[in-house]
Amino acid sequence: MPDKRSAGLLVFRRTAGEGFEVLIGHMGGPYWESREEESWSIPKGQYEPDETAEDAARREFREELGLPAPEGEWFALGESRQRSGKIVTVWAVEGDLDPARVVPGTFTMEWPPRSGIHAEFPEIDRVGWFAPEAAAPLLVTGQRVFLERLRAHLGGRG
Repeated sequence: MPDKRSAGLLVFRRTAGEGFEVLIGHMGGPYWESREEESWSIPKGQYEPDETAEDAARREFREELGLPAPEGEWFALGESRQRSGKIVTVWAVEGDLDPARVVPGTFTMEWPPRSGIHAEFPEIDRVGWFAPEAAAPLLVTGQRVFLERLRAHLGGRG
């Protein structure tokens, strides 16, 4: 069975001095609502073999945030295997968007478990800009590597 794959887009903006911030989202749904650390994610999602990773990253950004991906030059931050075994491929792009404009996509799941009741939840329940050192403990562990790769790409800033 082939590995499950996801693709995402890490948007960053430069700040005063030599710093930068990244845009990440808190995962929606009842499993994540009371958690803060390791419960945020780069906007990303799974894709099938008939879709390119870049197309999936663009589609997932729009699906999760309800906004188009920022215009600009994308650069690859590579891949990372998550604890689940899923391989995540991420690009970065410089951009700026207002988190108040986000209209998250939704998903449906049975909740409470084994209740037979299906409820709809936002894929991402809030979005924010964070400096890399603030974002790192919030991000799920397997995505933190992308912050380091972005920092290296930007010449060690932030």
